Amino acid sequence: MPKGANLPAIAAFNETVVLDAVRRSGGGLSRVELASVTGLSAQTVTNVTRRLLGQGLIREAGKQSEGSPGKPRTLLRLDPAGAYAVGVHLDPTVITCVLLDLEGEVVEHLRRPAPLDGDAKETLAVILDAIRSLIATPGVDASRVIGVGVAAPGPIDADTGVVVRPPLIPGWNDFHLRDELTAATGLPSLVAKDVISAAVAERWRDPAGASKDYAFIYYGTGAGIGLVLGGEVYTGSTDNAGDAGHVLVDPGGALCACGRRGCWGESVRPNRLVMQGLWSGVLPAPAGVSVVDGVDLDLDVETVDALFTRLTEAADAGDERSAAIIDRSIRGTAFYLSNLTALLDLDRVVFGGPSWSRVERRYLAQLSDRLAEIDMGILTHPVLLEGSAVGEDVAAVGAACLVLDETFSPRVGRG
Repeated sequence: MPKGANLPAIAAFNETVVLDAVRRSGGGLSRVELASVTGLSAQTVTNVTRRLLGQGLIREAGKQSEGSPGKPRTLLRLDPAGAYAVGVHLDPTVITCVLLDLEGEVVEHLRRPAPLDGDAKETLAVILDAIRSLIATPGVDASRVIGVGVAAPGPIDADTGVVVRPPLIPGWNDFHLRDELTAATGLPSLVAKDVISAAVAERWRDPAGASKDYAFIYYGTGAGIGLVLGGEVYTGSTDNAGDAGHVLVDPGGALCACGRRGCWGESVRPNRLVMQGLWSGVLPAPAGVSVVDGVDLDLDVETVDALFTRLTEAADAGDERSAAIIDRSIRGTAFYLSNLTALLDLDRVVFGGPSWSRVERRYLAQLSDRLAEIDMGILTHPVLLEGSAVGEDVAAVGAACLVLDETFSPRVGRG
């Protein structure tokens, strides 16, 4: 927990320290507890909380009397309507947008199909229309919307907000997304890598930091990993951590774009599983398309998404050939996780993303046993495997959380 100071020159920093303490508490804190937690004097806490109450960022929420001698203390909690943040997830198949309140709860969300050709300007128009709809949500004070965060496929330049070379949406190469958003909305904007945003969302669901070291496996059009180490989201030296798709897990597996066979990211990618389904005859060929065994097809993202749903539903219904395709990806993921959890001594792995719900049942039913088969006595503790409670919108939620974090989390130099 960051400690505050008692110098008037850094009042803004102290406000974020108090606000952060209230958020992490969950149930709220009294002024006496805030002084203890933050290291601020009682007078400073009184002054800071008065300002925060006046700004509508916190509210008085009942009395605290149990275990506290003397006069009952007033609890202070975040005011959910004190601020809002917009989060956007840029994905090749769908644009997901959410509006979060100050507590990090989703007030409204919507999804729009992404333009099939991936054109950046056309997609930006879809994003802007969605943002305007969110800000116009009934009951939301538009003047309290503080910014827009976008979760985008990497690599990105976080300092400039440029989407650099996303492999699955080539029409976005070197696109100045942050500047375009700010110019169009008038709101401060930021761009973050999608897997990092997903990890941020999961971290915000655990404000007290009960889990310190875990991985978030992001499963969408592609796959990647977000890391929380020591209770903090790990972003790397250029904010591009998490591009873990090229770890070899299946030497006889599919050819990856990098030129090697059996990369983890390629072995689990929905497009790859769909190709295997088409080659084996498990899936029907789309109208007008000829399937040649071993030859990739150039299918649009909507077709791939529909066929992936069909494949996973068939596997869950007991079709052995469909199940074999999914289960091979599970074996590769287990091999990958056995190395990752041992390397970083993780105690938890969380899965989520737009494609996760369709494979969740089979993955969670098999992964623990697969890991146990691979483990050679390296791990000294069990690893909890679970789906994210945030849901499929996890990257968009994380992008909005980053806006809240950028605005309200304590940083030296504020004031």
